[in-house]
Amino acid sequence: MVSEHDRYLATVTTDVFPHVQAVPRETGPPHRPDDDESGGKHVKSSPLAVLRDIGFVSFGKYGQYLVTFITVPLIARVLGAHGLGLLAMAMSAYFIGSLIVDLGITSFMAARVPEAEGAHGAGPRFAAVNQLRGDYLAVRLSLLVTLGLALGVGLVFGVPEPVQMILLGLFAGGFWSMSEDWLLIGQGRFGASTLYQGIGRLGYLALLVGVLPRIPSAQVAVLCLLVSSVPTVVATWIDTSRRYGRPSRPRDVGALLRTGAPVFTSRLLITTYGQGAAAIYSVVLDAAALGLYSAGDRLVRALQSLLDPIGFALLPRMARRSTDGNFWRDSVRVLAACVALAALVSAMVWVTAPFLIEVIFGTEFLGATSLLRIEVLILPATTITSFVTTAILPVRQDTFGVLAGAVIGTVIAACALGLTFRTHSVHTLVYGSVLVEYTVAAWYLARVRMLVLRDRRSKDLHA
Repeated sequence: MVSEHDRYLATVTTDVFPHVQAVPRETGPPHRPDDDESGGKHVKSSPLAVLRDIGFVSFGKYGQYLVTFITVPLIARVLGAHGLGLLAMAMSAYFIGSLIVDLGITSFMAARVPEAEGAHGAGPRFAAVNQLRGDYLAVRLSLLVTLGLALGVGLVFGVPEPVQMILLGLFAGGFWSMSEDWLLIGQGRFGASTLYQGIGRLGYLALLVGVLPRIPSAQVAVLCLLVSSVPTVVATWIDTSRRYGRPSRPRDVGALLRTGAPVFTSRLLITTYGQGAAAIYSVVLDAAALGLYSAGDRLVRALQSLLDPIGFALLPRMARRSTDGNFWRDSVRVLAACVALAALVSAMVWVTAPFLIEVIFGTEFLGATSLLRIEVLILPATTITSFVTTAILPVRQDTFGVLAGAVIGTVIAACALGLTFRTHSVHTLVYGSVLVEYTVAAWYLARVRMLVLRDRRSKDLHA
């Protein structure tokens, strides 16, 4: 099964995303011992530095969930189960729209930054980085314009409210992906990333508290999210333009799209049964039932967001150590610790589920308690999937592994969705989600094992 297809994907990937390696400096002024080969700072690897970066990424990349803990009681009481169901459709579409615009390759692009910064060549110092920026900008801007046109057409022709919410969510998520946050992550500048994204998160909180009670509408909640993302996108572009200058003219867009295709496909499939599930489930469930599902799902995704940043924070460190002999041992140790933490959190939520639902959402949502207790069991599995697809496979440039896992999950999710057409029970979907996540996690563990054995065989051949 490792096959010509696998080797083909690896070959195509290497053309645009080769393994990150240190590039020696041949010229330039002396630099301090803590400088890296490109003249910038090393990403420090002390435990405190790692914890600091995890905290930065938690708030920066997943801050919407921290805002959720504050605003969900307000939203639930103002909009009710029906309104929360409509908002769930839009928020699910938000994640899908973000993925459509950035192609799901931000981790791969971030892993490329250290090498690109060191590749001076005969051209300007940051020519390689600016070429990446220019190519990526051309792709993202084209896709965002397409989503904007779809939203405009939908509003002009008066599409049904659920479709309108999905189109609005797609555009809002796509606009968020226009930021240069991937470049900040690639540099290891988690503090700057947190600062810029924090501005947007706090702006979203202020807009919700100030506007939503006066205009109680799910559409208004999504518009608040869209408007609050403008300062973040602008700030990241100002920052990166000061360091690197203007992006270069697009040149390798075709190669970028060819390499991004398997990653985008896999991430899109993953999103449709993960964060984007509500948009798909709206075909089967009414808004009220979807609102109950969303209540438990939001809590689970918020908790998941506290575990996901570990992989993002370690990405630049692991990229620099991709050829280190201890790479696999250290990766497995961190993964085991993350899974243990996820299991502990899952147990705590299962015990306190009735209390959490009543306090956060109110008595109208008590029917979501059983759904929350089922769905929270996915945390150990989603932790495995997140860490492997965020911090291990991008560093090893394994697009086939990501795609295969997504296909497996999508097939099972489609079966669960088909069964729900017969039962019309939200419980069917939740049980299906648990089965999907554990099956996909098992695949990624198996894939890691395959890569470990492949590396060992390669070392034996060169010994």
